[in-house]
Amino acid sequence: MDIKDLEIMAQKAQAAARQLGQASSQSKEAALLAMADQLRQKQTAILKANAQDIAKTRDQGRPDSFIERMTLTEDRVEAMALGLEDVARQPDPIHEVIAGWTTPQGLDIVQKRVPLGVIGIIYESRPNVTADAASLCFKTGNSVILRGGKETLQSNLAIVSALQVGLASVDLPQDAIQYIDDPDRALATAFMQLDRYVDCLIPRGSAALIQSVVQNATIPTIETGVGNCHLYVHQSADLDEAIQLFINGKAQRVSVCNALETLILDQEIAKDFLDQARLLIEQNGIRLHGDQRTCSLVKDAIPAEEKDYAEEYLDYDIAVKIVDSYQKAIDHIQTYSSKHSEVIATKDYQVAQDFMNDIDAACVYVNASSRFSDGGIFGFGGEIGISTQKLHARGPMGLKALTSYKYLIQGQGQIRE
Repeated sequence: MDIKDLEIMAQKAQAAARQLGQASSQSKEAALLAMADQLRQKQTAILKANAQDIAKTRDQGRPDSFIERMTLTEDRVEAMALGLEDVARQPDPIHEVIAGWTTPQGLDIVQKRVPLGVIGIIYESRPNVTADAASLCFKTGNSVILRGGKETLQSNLAIVSALQVGLASVDLPQDAIQYIDDPDRALATAFMQLDRYVDCLIPRGSAALIQSVVQNATIPTIETGVGNCHLYVHQSADLDEAIQLFINGKAQRVSVCNALETLILDQEIAKDFLDQARLLIEQNGIRLHGDQRTCSLVKDAIPAEEKDYAEEYLDYDIAVKIVDSYQKAIDHIQTYSSKHSEVIATKDYQVAQDFMNDIDAACVYVNASSRFSDGGIFGFGGEIGISTQKLHARGPMGLKALTSYKYLIQGQGQIRE
């Protein structure tokens, strides 16, 4: 593939987007159900392609946590199919009337929700993103161009092939879902600059990927995914509850952006917390990177460096900081947070209220796991990603985050004096 091929792909996506913008809710629902059916029918081919990707990646010596992110199973393929069916059942936001009013000049104005147009998704080695992103973009009348990590190329191509068969079966354009099958980085950069055809670019993945997109793209970009998430255990916390929040947030699935990466402990409860959590920390293989006070309490803690507190490990490592006050905890979070998801464990009502007001993040939790930051959990029928910025969309991005709006104005010959 060269740049000319990429432009042709984008032109086809633009034409498909115009067709999708006129598609009925019923036809889009039928297409999503057909795509889900094709994922099930093509499960064997998808898993075979994924096995090829995994074998090649293992040969390259990638860590187990990376392999886990890219692995598909029968259950995970079924989860993708169920996800498409769930999106199909969601209310269609397109053509929704957001507001309407009449001006003093007698103009009738309606604000109506419309698709963005062509959406580009650049992501790393999570093949489930292929189906999730495609379904959400399609439901909202957008065509999508996908570019995943080279490690999961065969998996992604197999998934996209199944989705395109589903589209064709209900006479909707296959060009609504396309995949860049050349992993060349120069081509990726060229893709980021196709602002003539692509209306919005969404990177999902590591900080390095997102910064590359932000620095190179001429297309409007929504930053998603980097999760340096903190759990602050306040001195008033129920320690048993706080330990469960810690273990779930860190170890339930380490390779996701809503996993915990830093634990902050009030000095008053630090020793009790670490002593009570010790067995679960060992059983879950969690490695503590602690400050001087943490290392004095946990003999096998790794001395933390400054960079540890800014790290998104995506592994069983976690940075630990012991603080002398609530304000010290807030200052630490605000210094290192990626503005994704932040958690406090506390039984003090006023402290909980202060934390929710003081923390600048997309999702702020009191006594609940950071792992709940998810569009499906929030009732959005899935998500395109978790936005860590403030413009246009923030937090889990469901269907409405993939839309814009326009104003429709009707008059009776009025002119402005």
